[in-house]
Amino acid sequence: MLAFATLGAMSGPWTGADLPLLLLAGYRALVDESLVEFSRRGYDDARPVHGFSLRAIAAGADSGAELARRLGVSKQAAAKTIAALQERGYVSREPDPSDGRRKPLVVTERGTELLRVADETFELLRERWANQIGAAELEAMLANLSELAGDRLPSFDTPGWIARDLDTPE
Repeated sequence: MLAFATLGAMSGPWTGADLPLLLLAGYRALVDESLVEFSRRGYDDARPVHGFSLRAIAAGADSGAELARRLGVSKQAAAKTIAALQERGYVSREPDPSDGRRKPLVVTERGTELLRVADETFELLRERWANQIGAAELEAMLANLSELAGDRLPSFDTPGWIARDLDTPE
């Protein structure tokens, strides 16, 4: 039986191919629930890529090219994301005092507030999961995922990486 078919039942026994699908389903559940919470708090225009982008910009990706590199997307895709973030008031371009030709990306007060709301929201969702499966089970799951991930740090390039085709260089 195909892994995709068994996943629909959401109960074991699972195959090895179910593992990444269940991890993705858990991620998607968190993101979907977060978007509902963001909307409830007045951020109904926020999307998952905005969080990745704002965190990358806050960490120093101050140009379209640098944002594209960190997200693992094309410069055109980064430019579209930047335009959406600017339109929604999450980022702005401010003149560089040392180079008048350069206008680096800056996270605005509204963008900083969205990041704060996101942090609070994911803490809330973590509490919900702890209530659903038990605090000890959630802590064990997190410890196990950390062990399995090893030295790999979470990367902002996940949106581009997951959609990367075979002929696209890493």
